[in-house]
Amino acid sequence: MKNKHTLLGLAMALAVVCFTACKKNDSAGAEVAAGKQQLSLYLTDAPGLFDHVYVDIKSVKVLVDTSKDTRRHDNEDWDRRGSNDRKNDSSFVWEELSIRAGVYDILNFRNGVDTLFASNTIVNGSIRLIKVELGTNNSVVKDSVTYPVSLPLGDKNYVLIKLRGNECEEFVPGRRRLWLDFDVSRSVIVDFRNQFFLRPVFHFFTVSTTGSIAGRIEPKDGFPVVSVYNSADTAYALPDRNGNFKLRGLKEGTYTVFVNASNGYKDATIGNVVVKAPGETSVGTIKLSK
Repeated sequence: MKNKHTLLGLAMALAVVCFTACKKNDSAGAEVAAGKQQLSLYLTDAPGLFDHVYVDIKSVKVLVDTSKDTRRHDNEDWDRRGSNDRKNDSSFVWEELSIRAGVYDILNFRNGVDTLFASNTIVNGSIRLIKVELGTNNSVVKDSVTYPVSLPLGDKNYVLIKLRGNECEEFVPGRRRLWLDFDVSRSVIVDFRNQFFLRPVFHFFTVSTTGSIAGRIEPKDGFPVVSVYNSADTAYALPDRNGNFKLRGLKEGTYTVFVNASNGYKDATIGNVVVKAPGETSVGTIKLSK
């Protein structure tokens, strides 16, 4: 396995390349050809309590339903279709997206940061499956110690993200995008032997239909963990080194912000935080006390 410095350098290089590509692809650009659509997937992170989470990603494919009414396929066996990405059947077409395969440090993309993950011009239609193929060079760093992360024995080497076909945002004609939120806290599993396993869990959202909550926590030596919740949703954030945090992909509603502090500091709670799409709600600076 590569050492953590090599992996971190690779992840940072990937972030720079993908950020540059993001800027180029997010503009209107050339007109998309008839019968085609340009799809962009962005990667962001719901954090976990690690220093780094390195995930080896080999490829990304999507299954496009080219029929006029994708609703008549709602009862399809999507796991079966996802198991064979070389077969185009009737109205279903597999398309491979362009991706820089390699090891990503998922924790680089938290607190409102994202990267262009995969994109391509593909056949027009409804996106029903996103298939992310995983490699074996996965690891986590916790308290400066690196641990290998394995796929559970018998598990497939890919994850299927199942869609209804209307989730992607068409931000200009013929160009669609979707954000994939890698939920680290649910994706990295540790057993009683202190062995780590990877079972990726992705959530998805679009910026135009969801809102965000942002703020700052002082002092940083309170080692805060932020959770926002209401009766329907819960999300988490770890502030950056300056105490700033942001949670995106929140549905409209009223939330409670809870700061779980440590190192002798008291927890803090802010209620009645209203989120409206596509806006950002600021809770300002939260000052922890002992």
